[in-house]
Amino acid sequence: MLDEAFEALKKFDWGTDVAAVAPIDDAVAATHGQADARRDLEQRLVAALGGKLSRDAQDYVCRKLAIIGTAAAVPALASRLGAPHHSHMARFALERMPAPEAAQALRDALPKVTGDLKIGVLSSIGARRDKAAIAAVSGLLSDNDPSIATAAAHALGAIGGAKSAQALAAARPSKSSKPAVIDAQLACAESLLAEKNEAEAMKIYQSLAGDHQGRLVRLAATRGMLACASKQG
Repeated sequence: MLDEAFEALKKFDWGTDVAAVAPIDDAVAATHGQADARRDLEQRLVAALGGKLSRDAQDYVCRKLAIIGTAAAVPALASRLGAPHHSHMARFALERMPAPEAAQALRDALPKVTGDLKIGVLSSIGARRDKAAIAAVSGLLSDNDPSIATAAAHALGAIGGAKSAQALAAARPSKSSKPAVIDAQLACAESLLAEKNEAEAMKIYQSLAGDHQGRLVRLAATRGMLACASKQG
């Protein structure tokens, strides 16, 4: 039945009866804990992705690779990061794969893509909380495109930690990206607080508590300082 499902995948498209490819879903579940069987299934999915499939079928394959994909699937997915119609689902898979090669593929793609694709890659790097990407992402905080600068700030906030916080503190954001930088700083402070690094978190909150900040930012900073003080006490 699995062979028939992969044949059906070649004709799969929006509106097609999903029952035709259901054996692939079943195989994803059935091969859990079976390294050889799962490796074979992954190979078949990667091979299918390189064939002539509809966009919906390709998206379907990416969703399966998000579940079972390993380093072996990364090159096929990485090659799609620059394709407007396929980048999103390739990132969907790479975000969820534990293989370090998946994180590297996203880092490698960052300087190669532009516009919305770069914003998407930044989002995926943030979702993976990839600390190895902090330097590259930080360089985009001053990008001429405010949407990219904003996405870079959001990514650093998602990654969190002291290094992200340092990059955000050193940023000279434009008026349009400044709110994202502040939000990211608050996110970093929360991550540091969760890591029991109250001292570094306090520094961030204090920097955002001045009268030059908006009321809501000051309130968030004050709340954060109180949280730090209670943990330090």
